[in-house]
Amino acid sequence: MKRKYERRHSRWYEVLLLGLGLHVLVGLPLVVMLPSLERWGWEFWHYLPDVRTNTLIAISGAFMAAALTLRRMGRYPGAQLAANIMPTVSIAFLIAVALLFFTREGYTRQVLFGGYLVSLAWFYIGYFIGRRFRRLKLALVPFGNTRRLLGTKQVDLRLLDQPDLQGVRVDGIVADLRAEDLPPEWERFLATCTLCHIPVYHIRQISESISGRVQIDHLSENEFGSLLPPLFYVGVKRVADFIGALVLLPVLLPVMVVTAIVIKLDSRGPVFFMQPRMGYRARPFLMFKFRSMYHDMSGEDFTISEDDPRITRVGHVIRKYRIDELPQIFNILKSEMSFIGPRPESVSLSEWYEEDVPFFSYRHVVRPGITGWAQVEQGYAAEVQGMTRKLQYDFYYIKHISLWLDVLISLKTVRILFTGFGAR
Repeated sequence: MKRKYERRHSRWYEVLLLGLGLHVLVGLPLVVMLPSLERWGWEFWHYLPDVRTNTLIAISGAFMAAALTLRRMGRYPGAQLAANIMPTVSIAFLIAVALLFFTREGYTRQVLFGGYLVSLAWFYIGYFIGRRFRRLKLALVPFGNTRRLLGTKQVDLRLLDQPDLQGVRVDGIVADLRAEDLPPEWERFLATCTLCHIPVYHIRQISESISGRVQIDHLSENEFGSLLPPLFYVGVKRVADFIGALVLLPVLLPVMVVTAIVIKLDSRGPVFFMQPRMGYRARPFLMFKFRSMYHDMSGEDFTISEDDPRITRVGHVIRKYRIDELPQIFNILKSEMSFIGPRPESVSLSEWYEEDVPFFSYRHVVRPGITGWAQVEQGYAAEVQGMTRKLQYDFYYIKHISLWLDVLISLKTVRILFTGFGAR
């Protein structure tokens, strides 16, 4: 008789409490009711003119959008959920206000702001209470290369000494499915776990989800299909990039004008630096940047180190806070770049990497970006030495490209603008 195992958090009340059900059944009524009762009094629902209805709909939509976004972003490595709560909720409510403003619909600002504050409190309280339950708990099958995962802090790992969970509930089983020494009783154990709806993961899947990188040396012909980005999302993203660039252009122009003046006063030479970069589908293009190096100093066509003597005084500042990248908004309008994607390399470096780094040219399957997964996770590594690791991050982005990953990268990029992480 086969043993019966139970997956962690699989009971109906656990699914309700740890899923969107809690937000819908408890969180949403609280977020809507508390500020409404404070402003309109008891039994306000007996009289709901358009102003009140619009306000309640805006609060509900913003709250659910924030809940869904935080839930989806939490699946990615290094998501830092606590740091993303305030910006995510703030953006959701700002979008709601913008929609009301542009459609000229009336709303009550006091109630909407109250809904925003209650939403923040709800998500922060939920984060600190449920932190322990959200941490993955996985069982390791002790064959092959699974032991190398031991010591990982992001996941609670339990090394099995026999083919039995011994009453312990886990989120999944991790096994090296290519191990040649896997005994028959362990194979039966994995089959039983699958029948009990406990997922069995290959070690590479878990390693990828923890590190946020796709191991290049383990790529096979079967994985190239999973690395193809969905064409629908690529098309939607292109439209969003174009509209976003048009909206941001008037806002960024004053900053760009001031930066251009300061660069001109600091050192001789042109304001802009235009360099051939390898772009979408391996087509070269001219990428625009503010000049951050002395015009009359020769050297490599990439940055050697943080103390590169070719960098000007102004160059150090605009590089640290990514101001030198602002002119690339024109590359976005020309469909040569995206806001988010693998960072484009110079044509000469790309040709060099293609000879030494396996599968390097595959990163050109999506449009290059001003910021990307490699930039927010690794920063600007030394160009040649860190390229393989950087490429692993790029492949992870291509494999998991989605709205939620792009939102996470955007939030991380905003934090980088204030910290200067990875500047070069």
